[in-house]
Amino acid sequence: MQRLQAILERISHGIEIVAGIIMGLVTVLVVASATGRYLFAYPLPDAFDMSRLLLGAAIMWGFASVGYRGSHIKVDIFAERLPAGLRRWVDAFAWTVLLIFTILLAWKMFGRVSSAAASNESTMDLRLRAWPMMGLIWLGVVFSLPAILARLILIVTGQGTLDHYESIDVKDEA
Repeated sequence: MQRLQAILERISHGIEIVAGIIMGLVTVLVVASATGRYLFAYPLPDAFDMSRLLLGAAIMWGFASVGYRGSHIKVDIFAERLPAGLRRWVDAFAWTVLLIFTILLAWKMFGRVSSAAASNESTMDLRLRAWPMMGLIWLGVVFSLPAILARLILIVTGQGTLDHYESIDVKDEA
């Protein structure tokens, strides 16, 4: 099980790099467009469309990493007061609900990508096809499915942490 966790950590780290690169692209695009708009009275064409699609991709790729690490905002006042065994069941239930939600999100997102491809949906200025960027968003959701499933398996088998803090935070402090 330790080997599986090490592999998942490496995959999660790679996913975080992809999300970070996409977020960097959004930042560069927004700064370049704002600079062009205010200094030269000429914004970058399609900067709005591209930045919103890239931002969606960055969020979904980040969601894939969160799916494994569990490093998200949680309200666990109820769960913290439970004994460890019962808390494991509550965590397993919560991660199962998250897995079901993510499966439904992937299914609906795939429908949206297919619809955009079939209708030749494009950006406003340059008429770039929108479906490849939407596909990048969908891939982030798809990558989150095995991550969430792996985390659920770790929780059910007793390998996942039930601490009130995130294990990644503890590693950084050590």
